[in-house]
Amino acid sequence: MSQYSGKIVLYEGKCFTGRKLEIRGDCDNFQDRGFMSRVNSVRVESGAFICYDHPDFKGQQYILEHGEYPEYQSWNAHNDHMGSCRPIRMHGEHYRMELFDGDNFTGQCVEVCEDCPFLQARGLTKDRINSIKVYGDGAWVLYEEPNYRGRMYIVERGNYCSHSEWQAENPNIQSVRRVANYF
Repeated sequence: MSQYSGKIVLYEGKCFTGRKLEIRGDCDNFQDRGFMSRVNSVRVESGAFICYDHPDFKGQQYILEHGEYPEYQSWNAHNDHMGSCRPIRMHGEHYRMELFDGDNFTGQCVEVCEDCPFLQARGLTKDRINSIKVYGDGAWVLYEEPNYRGRMYIVERGNYCSHSEWQAENPNIQSVRRVANYF
């Protein structure tokens, strides 16, 4: 299995019941595969996935790592809508990113290499992150609130000049954690 693949199984019913859809790789629209947008439980058999509540990798993002999710609340969703997903592009296990409070890598910068439940404790004076440089091999989850709560966004290796590039509605980011991708 390549480092960019994985296997996720989506179920219409809670506790892994009802119709199911098995996915390996990107799936931009569940309905194109004959599966409605109602997902009430999930098994991630390998890899880690970004799931979106709308087709075409749009809308609210959810990170689902290796494991079982018997109901949609277990992945912090507010409803059972899900329309697309893709595996997280993992390259290895080396994590590093720089967070900037200004657009285009300007302003105060904080470097992180491990999970951080409250970025202001690392010396960041604002609760806003407007641009990011992700180095190394791993992917990160950004959270709008401290202690890994609130809306989440996933960033992989690359440069993000503005919060809109990671599909955020605003630049509020207060905690970050690494994606642990277990095969």
